[in-house]
Amino acid sequence: MKFLYLLILVLTAASAQAQPAPKARVVGPRPIIEDSACPIKIDSSFKTRCGYLVVPENRQKPYSPKIKLPFIVAYSKNPNKHKDPLLFTTGGPGGSSLGWITGAVKHSPIQDRDCIAFEQRGTHYALPALDGHALSDAIKEAYRKNLDKDSMMLVGVRRFKAELQARGIDLAGYNTDETTDDIDDLLIALNIDSVNLLGGSYSGGLMLDVLKKDPKRVRSLILDSPLPNFIPIDEDEPANFNEALRLLCTRVDHDSADHETYGSLFTRFQQYMSSLEGKKMQIAYVEKGTTDTLHIEYTRNNLLDEVENRFFNVSGIKDIPATLIEIMKGHHDRYIRNMLDGIFNGTDGPSGMRLSVYCADQTSYHDERILHQLYNDLYPYMRGYHINDVYRELCDCWQVPPIRRESKQPFYSTKPALLGDGEFDPACRPLYIDMIHHYLPNSQRLLFHHRSHMVFFGQEMDAVFKSFLDNPWQPVPPVDDATAY
Repeated sequence: MKFLYLLILVLTAASAQAQPAPKARVVGPRPIIEDSACPIKIDSSFKTRCGYLVVPENRQKPYSPKIKLPFIVAYSKNPNKHKDPLLFTTGGPGGSSLGWITGAVKHSPIQDRDCIAFEQRGTHYALPALDGHALSDAIKEAYRKNLDKDSMMLVGVRRFKAELQARGIDLAGYNTDETTDDIDDLLIALNIDSVNLLGGSYSGGLMLDVLKKDPKRVRSLILDSPLPNFIPIDEDEPANFNEALRLLCTRVDHDSADHETYGSLFTRFQQYMSSLEGKKMQIAYVEKGTTDTLHIEYTRNNLLDEVENRFFNVSGIKDIPATLIEIMKGHHDRYIRNMLDGIFNGTDGPSGMRLSVYCADQTSYHDERILHQLYNDLYPYMRGYHINDVYRELCDCWQVPPIRRESKQPFYSTKPALLGDGEFDPACRPLYIDMIHHYLPNSQRLLFHHRSHMVFFGQEMDAVFKSFLDNPWQPVPPVDDATAY
């Protein structure tokens, strides 16, 4: 999930118990809206409203400074439109949400209701944004000089934290509890009494928290590959990845006539990765814009990254078996060069907002003993691999308080919901939409058979969204390559 930030929420249950209980949250005045120019270009035929929601950075502190969170409202042209808009915020955590509105005005929801995109605190267009280069620079330095990658991650996180704190940012103010309150404040400030919530991955779970906070205001939910806050993703994700990989390899083994090549692929891949434990390999690489050849060390962790990332490219899932075979033949160069291009040509590593959210939401409640079971007993070929780019050692450096314990509890509701996931999702398994359905029994589920993470895209979903939003209590129309249940 490193490639799309998927990787997804965030010291152990024992350490959480040792933490002091969070103080009662400070109740402030009615939230403030400041209108502004739109930060992105939108179809000019639509009336829009752009602005900032002005809220405390940390509601647990009575004199906390204010931060500004952008939103965009695109108004439906329908004079008989419904009064319950569709509100979207993105996943990650750490992604930017506002760009969604440029696509929303081209699809079915805008025909009957207003659409709202809300930028979460700490992300790209928010003031402040928790971004910087200290961590990515440390990662690049580690590869250029063949330094220990885990050690340099810690160096980078310390530098990054100091950089953000020097800007006066209170890292403890960036977590799902605060963002849930932000969304509630936005609905109050915009005088919205009924709303439909749309979220995916991390924000799918976030929308469940919004429902828990103010159920009367929520009409329905559309959740794509959701990660509920009650799921311990730190402990689940290694098993989730292996479940998706095993399923894909089993399908290939069953469908292929070339059993010599594709038979027992999952087992063979595990055995090959096990043979690389502790080994350092090397590749000659010329960084873009330079002429010197670097001899860069890599390990099996980099190869595992490349395999996992391919699950998030829908069109590339079919190529994963061939990728496994190439890797097992020792043909690593193509994949390692792709990894290095990404590191040296972009900003690598988690954002400050992602670090704060994962550490407060997940790692604060994570039990390291579970990971030891996974890596030592079930999947030793992954020992030493961080499947998520935020993990215990980084959070021990970042040091933010946990979210409220009650935020980790599930919530029963009669509200209608549309839930979707892909059978090859390596991060948020379809099991999660089944668990949500247990708590939201009026929900509908769509399982997509040849997709992975994030499935509610494409023109075919227009009719589904329209049907559900028109009457969320009725079954949605059938979708190609998906089973409704």
